Amino acid sequence: MIEQIRTAVSAERARVALFDFDGTLSLIRAGWMDVMVPMMVEILLDLKTGESEERLRGIVEDFVGRLTGRQTVYQMIELAGQVETRGGRPLDPLVYKRMYLDRLHNRICHRLEELRSGACSPEKYLVPGARRLLEALCQSGLKLYLASGTDEEYMKDEARLLDLARYFDGGIYGAQDDYRSFSKAILIQRILASAECRGNEFLGFGDGYVEVENVKQVGGVAVGVATAEPECLEVDAWKRERLVGVGADFIIPNYLCQRELLALLFPSN
Repeated sequence: MIEQIRTAVSAERARVALFDFDGTLSLIRAGWMDVMVPMMVEILLDLKTGESEERLRGIVEDFVGRLTGRQTVYQMIELAGQVETRGGRPLDPLVYKRMYLDRLHNRICHRLEELRSGACSPEKYLVPGARRLLEALCQSGLKLYLASGTDEEYMKDEARLLDLARYFDGGIYGAQDDYRSFSKAILIQRILASAECRGNEFLGFGDGYVEVENVKQVGGVAVGVATAEPECLEVDAWKRERLVGVGADFIIPNYLCQRELLALLFPSN
């Protein structure tokens, strides 16, 4: 269940744990890529450049995957650039973002309603074992932060529906209308500047390229959560390749291995 990429790595010094949200803890938005990628391919096909759908899909999947973990608007900025490169007149990236969110809402609205009405347990839309891991980290004294490229108003609501907000005493942070004012890297630098911890006292968990890279850049330990959504029972090879490429120290498919994972992260405990 656990692949240790780098030996002799531990989080013994960790004082802060930073978690991504979608795909790392929450499965509410599972399948988002199956909404975003076809929308973008459709927009590029409408330019009638003669490129095949297969080629355009490869281009879109590459930049969507590369930007996963950053605010959604950055994927839309890249889309606008792809339209312009092909001689088209792109819409404002925020317009593309709204188009995407409308389509995504149609896909996930029944999940939100299930949670709001109490028709299902929050565990249905959590990565397996996530709650037990969060509880263990809180009990060990780490300060937990939650950060996402999803709009903050939505992720705070979804974290509440999943009964996760109570674990994150460091705060919950998401995308802002002024997208330049927030990123996971900015949050990490704010924590470092506050003297709350040093770079090598960071422990990060994420299923995306960005958060793992950000944690490794400051000298922290990163757990790559290569969830094959929505079941999350095995490692997603596509995610694994990207996570290992930016320095993930461990790869896991879910948190059912939390006892063994904690023993590797904190061997003296």
